[in-house]
Amino acid sequence: MGPLRRFDVSMPLFAGMPVFPGDMPFATRPVSSVQRGDPYSLSALTFGSHAGTHVDPPSHFIPGGATVDELDLELLNGPCLVVAVAPDATAIGPEEVAGVPSGTRRVLFRTANSARWARTLEFFPDYVAVTAPGAKALYDRGTRLVGVDALSVESDPTHRFPVHHFWLGAGALILEGLLLAEVPAGEYRLDCLPLKIRGGDGGPARVTLTTP
Repeated sequence: MGPLRRFDVSMPLFAGMPVFPGDMPFATRPVSSVQRGDPYSLSALTFGSHAGTHVDPPSHFIPGGATVDELDLELLNGPCLVVAVAPDATAIGPEEVAGVPSGTRRVLFRTANSARWARTLEFFPDYVAVTAPGAKALYDRGTRLVGVDALSVESDPTHRFPVHHFWLGAGALILEGLLLAEVPAGEYRLDCLPLKIRGGDGGPARVTLTTP
């Protein structure tokens, strides 16, 4: 076996980073600093629960649903499949899901979004997202964790959010804000640990992919 390769697919947190419209921007403020003579450096951070790379738990949309601190870490960690969606695809529907082998529990989609993030970390509204039929087709194949290289798994101008309601209502999980430009399609080990926020409706996470 050759050496393992680990990809860090997490979005950095920084002032001016992209956020979903309406979400709180990231900000940092120094409380103490060794540069100004304090004994140690310490910063105050302000950011939303869905900042950067993050996990959507059921409670994000489902009343009484599991919160981020209650999630099954076994579902968030383990073998996963990275699927490369055609660069000209404008959405992830049943056609893009058709090649996912039945029984694949964790699926991450690399779309044209990742190439755009690689050029500049600025929000763009015309991101590639999962459609409601695509979400159902994926769930029917046995997938229970879907990951996307956008700040939202769906694009819905009506704000009814059918994909979130269907996926989270079924007890499945969503991983958003991935940076997958350098990750070839294929099988990996997913390691995802969201912040353990008690009662949290979202969990920023450091996420890596390791080659088998």
